[in-house]
Parts: sequence; structure tokens; C-alpha cells
Amino acid sequence: MSSEPNLLLPPRPITSLDDYLALGGGRALALTRERGPAWVLDQLENAGLRGRGGGGFPTARKWRSVRGGGPELGDRYVVANGAEGEPGTFKDRPLMRTNPYLVLEGLSVAATVVGAREAFVAVKASFTPEIAALERALQEMAAADLLCDAPVSLVGGPEEYLFGEEKALLEVIEGNEPMPRWLAPYVHGLYATTPQEGWSAGTGPIEGPATAGSNPTLVNNVESLANVPLILTRGAEWYRDIGTADTSGPLICTVVGDLTRAGYGEIEPGTTLRDVIGRLGGGPAEGRSVKAVLSGVSNPILTGDDLDTPVSYEAFQAAGSGLGSAGFIVFDDTRSMLSVARMVSRFLYVESCGQCRACKFGTGEITRHLDALASTDESAPDIEIIGQRLRSVTDQNRCFLGEEEQRVISSLLRRFPEDFTPEVVAVGAPETLLIPKIVDIRDGVAYYDEAQSRKQPDWTYAPL
Repeated sequence: MSSEPNLLLPPRPITSLDDYLALGGGRALALTRERGPAWVLDQLENAGLRGRGGGGFPTARKWRSVRGGGPELGDRYVVANGAEGEPGTFKDRPLMRTNPYLVLEGLSVAATVVGAREAFVAVKASFTPEIAALERALQEMAAADLLCDAPVSLVGGPEEYLFGEEKALLEVIEGNEPMPRWLAPYVHGLYATTPQEGWSAGTGPIEGPATAGSNPTLVNNVESLANVPLILTRGAEWYRDIGTADTSGPLICTVVGDLTRAGYGEIEPGTTLRDVIGRLGGGPAEGRSVKAVLSGVSNPILTGDDLDTPVSYEAFQAAGSGLGSAGFIVFDDTRSMLSVARMVSRFLYVESCGQCRACKFGTGEITRHLDALASTDESAPDIEIIGQRLRSVTDQNRCFLGEEEQRVISSLLRRFPEDFTPEVVAVGAPETLLIPKIVDIRDGVAYYDEAQSRKQPDWTYAPL
């Protein structure tokens, strides 16, 4: 890796624009204006940057898809997605807290390249330190003419998991609940006046006339955008030298769970999962071993036999899982995977928006049957019923949530079948695990959102 270990996360928070400029920041937007969008897109493609929000989609290809087409498609918009809510993940918040200038510079480059009418940074309203850092950076950069020509707005949104889904994110920016749309942002973007379901259309921005067309909108994770200035100022070849053939550049990882400590930090892709867990989390407690690792709640589970898998998109795919947002939840050999399945299924059931009946019904039924299985009641249903629901939970889905349920729960049943047998369950009912929805990580301790356990399927909260 580069001799500079902290390319995204500085050793100390950058608290002023002067400090950011002194560290070499602030040059990427000038280079973009000087050399033009085509040069930027070529640099991103040559660097091999892939989205850090979970999907790993090639960044240059996404930017080209939004920039392409003529004015008949309407205006362009750009959104930085900082609505971090994937369980086990704490990477975007440290980045926005300690280096907001880098995020905003990357956003300004993106807005300039696609010719955006307006740009947004979307975060949860509860992210108080991040909002303060971003507001300070926005004011300083605007005063120094280091932002794009398009106005940049900061949007605070709800706690719901789906706020981080890119189609639901657009709904929140428009003032609605985080309910995913059918069509992707690059097809049906912000304030679009073209109907997306045969009868509904947006009404245009709050100020100014309604825009015509589908308004292709670029949505990128804040970590993805923070990588852009590094590439433009240091070069695509330099960036390619960090990581692996298909996963280039620094990567921010999180590790929580049954470990000596919780942690986050930058790693070079290609580092083994075992080394990441040891470096950031200190490894499991003495006398314990790693039984399983979840990459958020979006990908099939990995077992202790997979710890030598390199942390990269391609290696995780080859291992039958996915890198996601590089947030790893570690379970040691004392854990029942039935407990893990119940935890994940309940979280996804509660967070499902209910627009797609197969998803809400399926996640609810799977959760109910898993709970019944854990009860050791003689009337507990056959596990085949869970399998039937898993096969249909993705029908009609507008977003990825139903597939997350299918992927994670199916993998737990497949890789740890012994943990779901009545004989093993009867030895002792599996414990109820708190979903690791992280509020903060300080001094090696992860603090979780305890209110999540009271959240109900209609997004209200049961009283204390």
C-alpha cells in the first residue's frame, strides 16, 4: 500500500479549510475545470474505483450513464449518500467527522462532471457531529470558491434502514418517507416530471419551475466520493497500485461482535479477513475461536474456515459472499446461528417498508417461524416452511431488502444446519441478540441503538 496509511481517515480530525489545504487538498476541482469531464471519467475508469456503499459498481460507468443523453432527459442532480445504517458498519461517519472537506470536494467534482443543477449531502438527522463538520466545511469552502457551481444542500433524514437505499433516499430529499421507487435514480431522478408508474410524477424543486424529463441523478456513497480527489491529484496509476486487480484504492472497514474490541480503519484490499479482524478488533477472546462472520446483513455468511479470504470484491464473491460496505460482524464459537438468524430476520422484517407484500409478509413469517423453532415447543413448524418463504420473499421487490433476507438466512441454514435441529435447540434456547446498529465506536467500545429492539413493523416504537 501507499506509504501514507491514512489516505481517507486522518490521524487527527481536519477542523479547518486551511489545514485541509496544507495537507494538499483543494486541487481536484480546479483540475476538473481545467481538463474537463472526459479527462475525469478516464481517470476514474483507469483507477478502477468502485462504489463503497455496498454494490461495488464501477464509478466511471455510473457517472457516464448520468452525464450521457441530451437536455430532453431533463436536469442532472448529484447526491452524496451518508445515511449510514447497515448493521455492523461505521465508516462513513468517521470520514464525515474527520475529513468533510474531502467528501465535499469529491461531490463538487461529480456535480461539475455531470453538469448538475443541484447537489445534496444526505445524512441521518441524528448524526449531530457529522452535520456540524459538514456545515462548517460547506461554509468555508463556499467562501473560498472551492465548491461546484451548483448549490449544495445538506439534508437530514429519518432513522429508517431504507433511508440509505438510493431510490428511497431521493424520496426523502423530496420531502417524503423513505419508500423505494421502482426505477433507479439514473432513470428516474430527483423532481422528475415523467411518470414512473403510469400515474404519478414529481412537482419539481421547491424553488423554481418544474423541470422537464426524467432528471438522471447520480447517487454515490460518501466514501466513494472521497476517493475521487485522491485519484485526480495523485494519478490513476498510483491509485491502482493500492489493493487488488478488481478492488483498488484504500478501503475503510469496521469490525464488531465477539472480539477483544470494536474498531474501524483503513486497510489495503487484499488483506485477509483474519488480519483485518486481528488488526482492528484484536481477534476473539482468549480460548475462543471465530465461528462465523457477517458482512453487514446483505450477504451470505462466512465461516471460520473462510478467514484467510482476502478482503476484496472478487475474493468475497468467490467465497460465496459479498464485500458489501466492509462492516464485519464476528461471532465466536459460543453463538448459536439460530440466534443470528432470528436477529437478522427480525431487523429486516421491521425495516421492510411494506410496499411489496411478498417482502413484508415473507420476512415476517420467516421471523415468526424462527422464533417458534427457538421456543423448543413441540408444535414448532417444520423448517421446510421457512425454506418456502425464503423462495418467495423476493417476489415483486422494489429494493434489495427481500434478497438480503433470502441470502443471509439461506446461508445460515445451509452452512450451520446443526444449529437449527430440535435436538440442539432443546439443549438451551438460543439467546436474543441485539442487532449491531452502531451509534458510535469510541475507545474500542461499540455503542448500539438499543431502541431498535423496541421498533415495530410499522416503524413506531413500543413504549419502554
